[in-house]
Amino acid sequence: MRYLPLTAQNRKEMLQQIGAKSVDELFKDVPAAAVRKELPNLPLHMGELEIERKLSGYANQNQAASQGPFFLGAGCYFHHVPSTVDYIIQRSEFLTAYTPYQPEIAQGTLQYLFEYQSFIALLTGQEVANASLYDGATAMAEAALMAMRITKRNKVVYGSAIHPHYHEVLNSYLNNIGAEHGGHEGKLDDKTACVIVQSPDFFGNVHTYADWRKKCDEYGALLVVVTNEILSLGLLPAPVEADIVCGEAQSIGVAMSFGGPHLGFFACREKFIRQMPGRLCGQTVDADGKRGFVLTLSTREQHIRREKATSNICTNQGLCALAFTVHMSLLGEDGFKQLAVLNHEKACALADALAKVKGVTVDNKTFFNEFTITVSKDAAKTVQQLADKGIIAGYPSGKDKIVVAATEVTSDEDIAAFTKALSEVLA
Repeated sequence: MRYLPLTAQNRKEMLQQIGAKSVDELFKDVPAAAVRKELPNLPLHMGELEIERKLSGYANQNQAASQGPFFLGAGCYFHHVPSTVDYIIQRSEFLTAYTPYQPEIAQGTLQYLFEYQSFIALLTGQEVANASLYDGATAMAEAALMAMRITKRNKVVYGSAIHPHYHEVLNSYLNNIGAEHGGHEGKLDDKTACVIVQSPDFFGNVHTYADWRKKCDEYGALLVVVTNEILSLGLLPAPVEADIVCGEAQSIGVAMSFGGPHLGFFACREKFIRQMPGRLCGQTVDADGKRGFVLTLSTREQHIRREKATSNICTNQGLCALAFTVHMSLLGEDGFKQLAVLNHEKACALADALAKVKGVTVDNKTFFNEFTITVSKDAAKTVQQLADKGIIAGYPSGKDKIVVAATEVTSDEDIAAFTKALSEVLA
């Protein structure tokens, strides 16, 4: 990281410019309990070499997904990304300071975003897709806001178990605008703007949409389908019944990267296009009849008057969308489906192996590459004990449940090591 010096004079001039007498006055609105004068476990004075060694030591305490058996999913998945992806996205034509942020000026960026939209529309069975959002959680929240604008209603109903992080983000969006949103009871009325169904849901269960489509039509609500594992669309039917389909596309081309940046996708029916957040790239021809690309729709506040913007989402995940597009192009339709099948087969092998472990019950009747097990001991403690053995077991949920995932990188040796260690922990 580049070192930026800050002298006492620099600090004094900046404080004077903004009208604050001291740094403490600058942060006076921050609750005292939230202010830390010192960072825990960090020495106050060391040389650069010593600091580098100290921080490297802290970093080395982490266990990367590639360093051992890894079964953690819960919305962020460990997949193989071909080296070609990184090579292409790091070319100077793409990896510049501003071009991915402002696609209006670059034909190459507009073209790959158009191709990205085409992939998303095909996968989701929808008519239009935007040029990406921040991540799956904000995509779901934007879908709820969009449904509220279209229906002029303020109630959101959940039709399945939603990822808790997605749920928290939606709460942040809706809590201060008078919206009504509750649990998973799925009760619709004439105030319901939309029903949100996640499939596969947080616990890995796969859902169908025909019954929800009928209920939404009966009450005039929109059906929003969310998935945080886009690869599942290579094996499961496209949610063509939905009005809006959104979620997380990190699994294709984008590394986990400790939780981000990731890639939110968003697609919908064409009749709702002007209420869609973000932006839309389109294909056209120039005055000479040559193929070209343009920014067709810009609904964000930077392009139009703020009060008429559909969203305050101010940009797209351009580089992540490029990585997705490159990886999808390498896979092709058949390769994408084969990768999805391989993921499901690995998960089936894992479920069969875990079902034989004493003290373990597999909860799911249906799943893609992720499912939930019930264990005979405390779930969080079990996961920690397995981590001590070098195995990242999954996501503990509640007292005795663990959400586990398998992908194409999961080996038979990984599964054997997991089941052996889990048998020892639960004994």
